[in-house]
Amino acid sequence: MNEQWMSALPLDNVKDISPVSGGDVNEAFKVTTVEEDTFFLLVQRQRSEAFYAAEIAGLNEFENAGITAPRVIASGEINGDAYLLLSFLEEGSQGSQRELARLVARMHSQYQQDNKFGFRLPHEGADISFDNSWTETWKEIFINRRMDHLQDELLRVGLWKQEDKKMYERVRKVIVDELSNHTSKPSLLHGDLWGGNYMFLTNGQPALFDPAPLYGDREFDIGITTVFGGFTQEFYDEYNQQLPLAKGSQKRIEFYRLYLLMIHLLKFGGMYADSVQRSMKIILE
Repeated sequence: MNEQWMSALPLDNVKDISPVSGGDVNEAFKVTTVEEDTFFLLVQRQRSEAFYAAEIAGLNEFENAGITAPRVIASGEINGDAYLLLSFLEEGSQGSQRELARLVARMHSQYQQDNKFGFRLPHEGADISFDNSWTETWKEIFINRRMDHLQDELLRVGLWKQEDKKMYERVRKVIVDELSNHTSKPSLLHGDLWGGNYMFLTNGQPALFDPAPLYGDREFDIGITTVFGGFTQEFYDEYNQQLPLAKGSQKRIEFYRLYLLMIHLLKFGGMYADSVQRSMKIILE
């Protein structure tokens, strides 16, 4: 990060910019001023500032709902690079999974006022984007705009062959039948709620970050939590006390596990092929 780039940030008296872990999508930095104020800076090289629009909207919705998350300080473009400047959250060593469950339940208790599914902005990912246009049903968003689009992309890049397509068509029918008989209410979703997108602060309070927001079936978020770990049984027990999951949720949760695994197959390649196959077989059992 050169001095000219740093000087274009809407901050006075920047003393230091240090690289920090920011996942596999963004370059991430801790920015410190001479007054010792700290900020979290995300950068997408050679992308327009629209790349961060949905994340900004999600973080603003979190703030309005009282969900602990980074605050948006500024965003824009510098030399053709998109940036997002956030408040810096200091990570602690431990916290309560039950408190985390209550935070997620509070988020899921925020409902779309017109009972519509989707979001006012599309999901712009580094590897795949999704249409979030408002619609009447969850299955329109999840099946037609997410799963079918993922299938098309996996076929396009050669990670899926015709036999995979045929298996997906059988899986798709199961998902359509199940979601057609399941009543969903459009909750505010994090959209990418894996173990790397929450933290416990120095005071032990849980916080969420890096949302891919939409209004949808809350089982979507819960399904994603189960793929890579980071959530204990205490989390699920407390969540079910706060917002009990509907009958048949375990079957539907596998749909959302498959979704995340398909994204990882597209992003990282064949190392996820077996996991995707296993998930589809579970759905077909």
